[in-house]
Formats: sequence, structure tokens, C-alpha cells
Amino acid sequence: MEGELRMRWSRTCVVAMVLLGMFIGGFAGAPQVPCYFIFGDSLVDNGNNNRLASLARADYLPYGIDFPDGPTGRFSNGKTTVDVIAELLGFEDYIQPYSTASGDGIMRGVNYASAAAGIREETGRQLGARIPFGMQVQNYQNTVSQVVNILGSESSAADYLSQCIYTAGLGSNDYLNNYFMPQSYSTSQRYTPDQYAAVLIEQYSRQLRTLYNYGARKVALIGIGQIGCSPSKLAQGSPDGRTCVREINDACQIFNYRLRSLVDEFNNNLPGAAFIYIDAYGIFQDLINSPSSYGFRVTNTGCCGIGRNNGQITCLPFQTPCQDRNGYLFWDAFHPTEAANTVVGGRSYSAQSQSDAYPIDIRRLASL
Repeated sequence: MEGELRMRWSRTCVVAMVLLGMFIGGFAGAPQVPCYFIFGDSLVDNGNNNRLASLARADYLPYGIDFPDGPTGRFSNGKTTVDVIAELLGFEDYIQPYSTASGDGIMRGVNYASAAAGIREETGRQLGARIPFGMQVQNYQNTVSQVVNILGSESSAADYLSQCIYTAGLGSNDYLNNYFMPQSYSTSQRYTPDQYAAVLIEQYSRQLRTLYNYGARKVALIGIGQIGCSPSKLAQGSPDGRTCVREINDACQIFNYRLRSLVDEFNNNLPGAAFIYIDAYGIFQDLINSPSSYGFRVTNTGCCGIGRNNGQITCLPFQTPCQDRNGYLFWDAFHPTEAANTVVGGRSYSAQSQSDAYPIDIRRLASL
């Protein structure tokens, strides 16, 4: 009984924190910022891959089973982390995908994310078409040209864009669908984990500087989560189906350390820049180490999938998922449930721990 009460209390606290953040974020009024631009992979793709010849698509049930609009291309049963962040920033509607954004709608922001995308151009190629980060940046440049036309001058556009929030979360696929896939890629033979992280950060840095040169000033860089703990990697490389694959997590942490340092480099050297780092790895570690504190019962198995840990094949069309979706950390072989995304998005917006965001969280970034 005592344990059950603790779990109910923990769930109540998490929900209360998110609701409070929504109120502070502006649900009672205008958004904190005029626009929100999103870059990333399947963790935040909301439909850009729907029109691509790709295996990395989620525009079918049971994806979106708990989302008001049903299957939209989101790789979750419901909301993604950026949907949660958009809510907390005070936006009444979710940010449109680049594939359908048009007209004055772009002034609220655009989501450029693409499932299977990476920092490296070749990442994810075995899954078919995708929009790598370099191409996402090019799409953003096209959007900026439209903003200039709408506002009438480059200076007006620059002033407008400097007030917006940007989030970029890339790198997971450069490990999952590149470095740790030696049958398809040679990067693990050519680079040590430290060398590979350095190569990734160097390229990422150039791409992010282009965003800066095209108006991005308030930028949240989201680190790689504990992908060695995903059902897919547990199914492939864990002896007991529960112990995370340390080799993968260690490599991701090397990247994360360098990414955090990149924030300091940008803030010290780019005039007007306000970059922050979101420690998705640490937030997920809390969820895995203390699941009951957040209302989770199952952390090592996907709610929907096939094979060991429901991680050998991702969620199939019209497959029946688990009933207790709020009790699962993972929705499928790789992606979190809406319940997990709510926690990660909430702590990204308003840090629960000092380590969640560096040097400030998204809520404070928006107020600059």
C-alpha cells in the first residue's frame, strides 16, 4: 500500500509540474516566443517522411493511437518531446512539418525533422529516403527567404528570427544506423569512438553555424539519450534483456561531452548567441533507474513490436499494442511513449535537476 501511494504521489507531482509549466508557458495568453524551429530525426519527426520512399515511416496505426489527429508520422503513440515543448512555450497548435508548411504559417515556425536522418549524409541510407541535417538546414534557408519576403527586409527578418526558439537533436542515427552497423558502414573500422565523436561534432558545428548565420540565436542542442538501453539494442546485445549495452552508451556520452563543450564555444565566440545543452542522456537515466517515481512499470520492452523485448522488428501496421501505454517507457524498438516524452519535454523546458540543462533551460532561454 505504501509503495502504491508513493507511485500515485510521484505521478501526481510529474503531472502537476507539466501543468504548471503549461500555465507559465503561456496557455493563458500568447506564446513566449513568436516561432519555434525544430531539427532532428524520428524522435521529433511529425510527418516529413510521409511522402518519402522510406522504410522509416510512422503514418499508420497504431502509431498515433493516442494522438488527437491519429497517425501523423510521429514515431510514438502520442506526443513527441517537441510537441510538449511547444505546449509549454504557449503555442495553441503544434508546429507544422516542412512538407506541408506554407504561407504565413511559417511565421510560427517549422519542423524539419526526418526519421533516419543524421549529421552525416550517408547515415540511414539503408532505410531509403530521408532528410539529413545538412538538407534540413537548406530547407530552413528556404524558409528564411520566405520570411524575408513576408516581412519586407533582411533586417526585419533577422530581428524576428532572433526572438525564436530553435531545437536540434541529431546524432542518434549516426550511431544506431551508421557506426554500430558495421555490415553496412565502415565508420567503426575507420574511427575510434573518440575520433568519430570529434568528426561528428566538427560537421555538426559547421551546420549549426549556418543556422546562426541565418538568424538562429536561441538554440537548444539536445544530447543523445541512452540508446544502448532501447529495446532494439537490448534484444541484440544484452545478455539478460535488461542490462544496457555499455559500448553504445559510452560512445554516445563521448559525443554528449563534446556537444556540451560546443555550447560554450558558440556562446563565447558568436555575437548574440544563446546556445544551451539538454542532457537527454541524464534524464533518461533517471527514468530507467527510478521508473516507479515517474509511473513506469516496464523500461526494457517496447509497448508495440515483435521478438525479444519487442525490439527485433518495430511496430507493424494495425498491430495491437500494450494496453497500459502510460506504464511503458518505450513505445516501440527505439522510440519513447508519450508518457516518457512528457517527462523529457517537461524537464527540457523547466529543469528539474541542475544537470538537465546547461547553462539554462528552455524556459529561461525563451525569456532572454
